[in-house]
Amino acid sequence: MEPEKSLDPKIAVLIPCYNESRAIARVVADFRRALPTADIYVYDNNSSDDTVAVARAAGATVGGERYQGKGHVVRRMFADIDAGIYVLVDGDGTYDAASAPAMVERLRQDRLDMVVGSRQHTQASAYRSGHVWGNRMLTWLLGTLFGQREISDILSGYRVFSHRFVKSFPALATGFETETELTVHALELHMPVDEVVTPYGARAEGSTSKLNTYRDGLRILVIMLRLFEKERPLPFYGILFVACWLIALVLGIPLLLTYLESGLVPRMPTASAVVGLVLLGFVSLVTGMITDSIALGRRETKRLFYLAVPQFGYRRGERER
Repeated sequence: MEPEKSLDPKIAVLIPCYNESRAIARVVADFRRALPTADIYVYDNNSSDDTVAVARAAGATVGGERYQGKGHVVRRMFADIDAGIYVLVDGDGTYDAASAPAMVERLRQDRLDMVVGSRQHTQASAYRSGHVWGNRMLTWLLGTLFGQREISDILSGYRVFSHRFVKSFPALATGFETETELTVHALELHMPVDEVVTPYGARAEGSTSKLNTYRDGLRILVIMLRLFEKERPLPFYGILFVACWLIALVLGIPLLLTYLESGLVPRMPTASAVVGLVLLGFVSLVTGMITDSIALGRRETKRLFYLAVPQFGYRRGERER
């Protein structure tokens, strides 16, 4: 008996926007055509152009978030909007709305919690070489730190989520690093995830990117390291332990050899530094062991909360009212 297959969960398309008046009408129309039964929400983030008026005229339900940054907008939308399946997409018109039904179907059929739209560039003007290189580097780093190999485009802003993913997501990021946080949340709870290759095009004429290659790349790198320290503290502090001890060995071996030959310690500041590094290494190791126990408890709590949320917004055997 599989009662959920006959149910049609409510779909919500979430579009965070900042100064996208040139593209938002087409984005709303494209997703209305691709997902005709979905509710489409546009949340404005203090735009100085006509984004709100254009989105409302296009038929979207319009909301807003005063705190600046994509992460703030995503947090607000996840809190405000109730649905069974969520489609998150940028409002710049670069993502392919026609791919949405396949992504939603993959989520439903395979009972996944997240499907990522892996970007396939179709126009040279759609991307900068620095962005492609940076995305590959950050994807590799995330895979190294968290052991993930399921997602090849961790910075994609085009994703489909289950109800329980959205309602169990403790959004903390404020800007474009929110995509990294979404990925790590899925990895840490061992959620079933997948990706679908989707075309990625150029922005609408006259529209400008809000992404700063170096500033936002650095912010993504910083939050990745913060999440590694928070979610994997023993490896994080273990690396510090090994680094301190290696430096202490490099500095201390010549001192030890000199002491064995002459019975003297000629460089007291260096000797003091070696002792300090050894102690710092021990402190790092103990800190990692303690915080790892705390992280395990926190992860267990998050997992139990995640399991308590219905996958598509209804419990087994219930029909959506």
